[in-house]
Amino acid sequence: MAKGEKSSFQLKILYGEGDAEVLASQVVSIQKAGHQVETAVGRKGVDEAMRRGGFDLVILGPTLTRNDRHHLPYVIKKTQAAVRVLVMHTDGEGHPAVDANTDTGRSMADVVAKIASLMTTGEVASQGLAKGAAAGK
Repeated sequence: MAKGEKSSFQLKILYGEGDAEVLASQVVSIQKAGHQVETAVGRKGVDEAMRRGGFDLVILGPTLTRNDRHHLPYVIKKTQAAVRVLVMHTDGEGHPAVDANTDTGRSMADVVAKIASLMTTGEVASQGLAKGAAAGK
């Protein structure tokens, strides 16, 4: 691949926040990393976006309520089982439907690094084929 070309590993990401202003300011970092990002405001917005299209990764931001960050991963996995879920602002909590998380206070640079790590380890792949999807799982 020639330098300056976008990687074929660009992900289709849904990024949800409870606050539209925070969402608008934060999404830029993910887009600059070369990912295609659709945004959603609130629990209902994330749910509607999941029903409309397929994603490689869903990011649930810290301005969603704690309740939303807990329940939306189940809704997401029920809608699209192969999609990966990254939850921000978790204080290290474990969650059976969450594939990755960042602790409270982490920067967007840390979120972008976490996305890159998920791609490197094969936890999430581009073109809607999250880990196991290509094998029919």
